[in-house]
Amino acid sequence: MNAPTNANLYALFRSRFPQDLDDCWLETAGAQSGSQYYSWRDLERGSAKIANLLTSLGLPAGARIAAQVEKSAEALMLYLATVRAGFVYLPLNTAYRAAEISYFIENASPSVVVCAPENFGWITQIAFKSGVAHVFTLDEVRDGRNSGSLLSRALHFTDAFDTVQRAADDLAAILYTSGTTGRSKGAMLTHGNLASNIRVLHDAWRWQQGDVLLHALPLFHIHGLFVAAHGALYNGSKMIFLSKFDSAEVIRQLPRTTVFMGVPTYYVRLLSDPAFTRDACRNVRLFVSGSAPLLTETFVQFTDRTGHTILERYGMSETAMLTSNPYDGERRAGTVGPALSGVSVRVVNGDGQPCATGEIGDIQVSGPNVFKGYWQMPEKTAEEFTTDGYFRTGDVGRFDAEGYLCIVGRSKDLIISGGYNVYPKEIESVIDEMDGVLESAVIGVPHTDFGEAVTAVVVPRAGATLSETEIVAALKSRIANFKVPKRVHVVDELPRNTMGKVQKNLLRERFGN
Repeated sequence: MNAPTNANLYALFRSRFPQDLDDCWLETAGAQSGSQYYSWRDLERGSAKIANLLTSLGLPAGARIAAQVEKSAEALMLYLATVRAGFVYLPLNTAYRAAEISYFIENASPSVVVCAPENFGWITQIAFKSGVAHVFTLDEVRDGRNSGSLLSRALHFTDAFDTVQRAADDLAAILYTSGTTGRSKGAMLTHGNLASNIRVLHDAWRWQQGDVLLHALPLFHIHGLFVAAHGALYNGSKMIFLSKFDSAEVIRQLPRTTVFMGVPTYYVRLLSDPAFTRDACRNVRLFVSGSAPLLTETFVQFTDRTGHTILERYGMSETAMLTSNPYDGERRAGTVGPALSGVSVRVVNGDGQPCATGEIGDIQVSGPNVFKGYWQMPEKTAEEFTTDGYFRTGDVGRFDAEGYLCIVGRSKDLIISGGYNVYPKEIESVIDEMDGVLESAVIGVPHTDFGEAVTAVVVPRAGATLSETEIVAALKSRIANFKVPKRVHVVDELPRNTMGKVQKNLLRERFGN
């Protein structure tokens, strides 16, 4: 009788390593980190040492390993070692401070916490208070020397490890949502969820032998970890690793690159640099954008400057990737493309009935990529799934005649003013087309007569002068009066999170009084 196939995600990646393990797996770049070279053999042995350390701790089955560490090759090894050892990885945004970390540790009850050395003091106090038995530090290797207690301890273990047997339905990671309304929820992702998604993306984006990924995204987010890094691992591709996005360094590394993934902010910053030219992009075959909406203006400017068309896609922490503009075929500005293979996406009205083409409704999805549920929130999990098994994404959108999905906004951002539904994206698109406007965000704020008043927050272009009166007058000639903002605020910039998403909750707090 044949032994069961190991569905452990690391086993999948290991089966895809290059034949020559001395090939380059990862090369660091950038003025701060300098250049370090890691082979696939280094990855195999390094992850084995860390996996052996974790296993030696006598952790319970399904133990969570929480990590709030700076981006480094060693941080990626920690993730892979955690999965390889059969534990559950819990990445935490490096911007989180004490109150947030306290919540995550209390909620997830990790057995191990790994943090940056400079945060050890206060994180240790929080961790030990919550009953965490083990706290380690981790920093990147500098000048060939290990930095942090995790690597120092792991150094003494053997560099061989038998990847733990796991089923597809076993947990591999918990990703906490950004929590812009209420407490963050821990999305439970299985080995099967992540494996199915990267297989689909590998085919959809035509990963090929010889591809090199320029990795400038953070590692605590689904984009940088489960889309970018997973893509390179599954393809056996080299990564050029930047500790953070820096446009000058990206431009310097692009000629050595075939694939680049970024958030819209990255592309805006690249376009603002005169050194970003067609020649710099000469060897790149694919630019991918996600995590926040890409302005049509940026889409068009990028094509004009480089000759490349950005591929925009759509996903979320709970589902990994759901849709993608096609690799071969038209990539449409303002859309996130059709559903990926094996994924079902539908747009429904308030009664749960399918919307007609072009009609705005709630986006619901199903597929092998959709998460198992929210950590320790069975009621919330049940609430977010339909009776026929579709996940309610909380996003609002519409399909065009060719099946391309357009995201209109979040359902929580829907404004109901005087009994009318107002979708912020529609108004933002009109404002963004006005002369002198760089970008905008539309929110609803409490109003005694209308329930909610439509309010616009606008960022002018450099040197431009905008007035509330002019913007309102222009809008009155283009959209229905109930959609016209009651107030327009001109600001220097919009608040964004680390992935470039506009934080409308902060705008509502600021302008809601």
